[in-house]
Amino acid sequence: MEIIMSAKRFLGRKVLMTGAATGVGNVLMHQLLAEGAIVVAGDIESSIEKTASDAGCVGVVADISNAAGCRWLHEAATAHFGAPDVLISNAGFIVPKPILETSEEEWDQVMAVNAKALFLLSKLVIPGMLEGGRGSIVATASISGMVGLGSQAAYCAAKGAIVQLVRQLAVEYAANNIRVNAVGPGAIATPFLDRYIDAQPDPKAAEDAVRAAHPMNRWATPQEVGNAIAYLASDDASFVTGHILMVDGGYVAR
Repeated sequence: MEIIMSAKRFLGRKVLMTGAATGVGNVLMHQLLAEGAIVVAGDIESSIEKTASDAGCVGVVADISNAAGCRWLHEAATAHFGAPDVLISNAGFIVPKPILETSEEEWDQVMAVNAKALFLLSKLVIPGMLEGGRGSIVATASISGMVGLGSQAAYCAAKGAIVQLVRQLAVEYAANNIRVNAVGPGAIATPFLDRYIDAQPDPKAAEDAVRAAHPMNRWATPQEVGNAIAYLASDDASFVTGHILMVDGGYVAR
């Protein structure tokens, strides 16, 4: 993987991120490191320890769907580099079912991994950001948080919650020099998309339909979404807060 950067935008910045083992999170982890960041990368997959170590940072196995897992990840970060300057809440989980087929347990899990984790991690990092006088939080939302989509009852609700929490936090902490934003990807060429398509009754038809739904007639690469997250997290976006940056090939513009 070749990453070419014109500047070290994150030189010395302390980044805590989730969902870093694969896909967008893994690409972004490498990008942040290449731009000078000190990174603690969390994921529920045990592979994150080796993946992160090979990349030159610290990997932590953590289940961020609950308070104990979020505390464990945050404590690992503070032990490594002190209070984080940047939080990237990227972990995601989907149950591709309509509401009549979605159990209470499935609903709770989707809400926990996506929305509750942002709530819990924000509560942990904001005090340090307040003390340090600056901070940037970037969450991964989705087109699913902006429009209604079939067979995504819990996921649409969870991503919609992220959108509104991002806006609320941005307003609440703008005067404290803490910026809070989100990206809103469409389909991304990652294992997450593969699992979603494979779960459909006709995977080939589902793949064609997902691609055709994007006006650019393709889905994003992980690097394209990672670039957007890095922009929002960096000082390049120093006057941007409360924004949902759609990285969706025109999906919600239709």
